[in-house]
This record gives sequence, structure tokens and C-alpha cells, in this order.
Amino acid sequence: MRIDLTRLDLRLRRRGLWAYALGTGAYALLIVVLYPSFRHDTSLDQLMRGNPTLAALFGVSGSLTSPAGWLNANLYANIVPLSALLLTIGYGAAAVAGENDDERLGLLAALPLSRRTLLGQKLLALGVLSTPVALTTLAADLVGRFYQLQPPWPGLAGVTLGVALTAFLFGCLALAIGCLTNNRGAAIGVASAAAAASYVISSLAGTVAWVDRLRLFSPLYWSVGQNQVENGLSLTSLAALVLTIAVIAGVAVWSFDRLDLR
Repeated sequence: MRIDLTRLDLRLRRRGLWAYALGTGAYALLIVVLYPSFRHDTSLDQLMRGNPTLAALFGVSGSLTSPAGWLNANLYANIVPLSALLLTIGYGAAAVAGENDDERLGLLAALPLSRRTLLGQKLLALGVLSTPVALTTLAADLVGRFYQLQPPWPGLAGVTLGVALTAFLFGCLALAIGCLTNNRGAAIGVASAAAAASYVISSLAGTVAWVDRLRLFSPLYWSVGQNQVENGLSLTSLAALVLTIAVIAGVAVWSFDRLDLR
């Protein structure tokens, strides 16, 4: 199957893609290089233990000065998912609602392609955009062996997969909302609000009782909120992410079939 539309979308977004991926990778490398300076600083752990709610907001679980705790608090609990989501939510909102608002989607629909093939190529492009931030961060983490930073390899692989799937999930949500409403602003707003709520639930689940009851509704809890750097991505969390993506993608396909293209 030809994927010309996928290649076109990726080509148009190559600068943003490289900027997000390399920028996040450079930040991750800085975090790795700084680790030896904080490795034996017990005052950080004492500060976090004295204020568990503050620690939770920053994604600190366990010892901040352990390899897994350092990466989780400084990368995977906040910056890395945020960078990936900015990239995929932006594309998801623009891929259908944005192009239809600019009156370009009707031209694409005139090509000898079915609507589902067209949307499938958009989803493929979204899948590609979901991976570079996670992979460049992983590459920076692997440099940690030269800086006394060696978290478990299965944990790194699991959290990398979790970040990529979460980015794809919220990008799909933006795409689906765009197909339903034909409004790029609504797509960005709803997906961003859902991501923000997911972050708050994931961060505070262990410290605020009523928030803890909502944790299973948070994709970020499934992907990065259970100390996945140390423990890896469980099969239950993987299944939850994949199932949610399938449902949201199904909604996108259903609504795109009924969208008035122009």
C-alpha cells in the first residue's frame, strides 16, 4: 500500500519533529550528566519525604537519588510525556479538522483513496510522530552507564513504550474530536484538558485518597505513574493503553466517515 500522504504529513512536520526530539534528548542528556553530582545528596530525599504531596506533583516516588527515581522525577513523570503530547496533540488536531478548515481535505478526498485509507495514513503518521521523543530520551539514558546511572533495562524499555503509546493515545483523541466537531480549537482543548487531568490524577494518586480512586482512568498512570522506570510496563497497563487507543481510533473512523469534507 502506498503511503504518500503519510510521507507528505511527516515531511511538512519534520522541523517540529526534529526540534522536539533533539530538544528533549538534549535535556535528558543533561539530566544524566548531572546525576553524579546529586547521587549522594541525602537532603533531597529528606525534603521530598517531608512533603509527600509536593513530591507527588513532581513525580517523585521512592528515593530521588536512586537511578530510577532520578530519571522518573526529572524526565518520565513530566517533561518527556509533555513534549511527546505537544507534538501528537498538535498533529492530531491539524490532521483532519485543521486541514478541513483550510479547505484542503476535500482535495485529498478527491484522490482515488477511500476515506478509511486516507484516515489510516493520518493515523500512521501520528504513530511515527509518537516515537522520536521517547527514543531520543532512551538514547540519552543509555549514556548513563558512563555517569553511574544504570536503571534496569526492562524498566527503560517499558517506560519508553509507555510514553510512545500515551502520546499516540492523546493524539488519537485530538484526531477523533477533530473528526467529531470539525473544529481544531476544540480538538486541542479537549485533548489538552484530558492530558492535564490525567497528569494530576497520576501524580496525586498515591497521596490524595479521592484522587487515588480515579487512577485507573488516567493513561499517564498506566504508562509512567507506577514507577515504570524501575518496574517496567505491566501487561495490564499495556492492554489498557492499547484497548483505549483502539476505541478512540474507532470513534475517529466512524466520525470521519460522516464528516462533511471541503
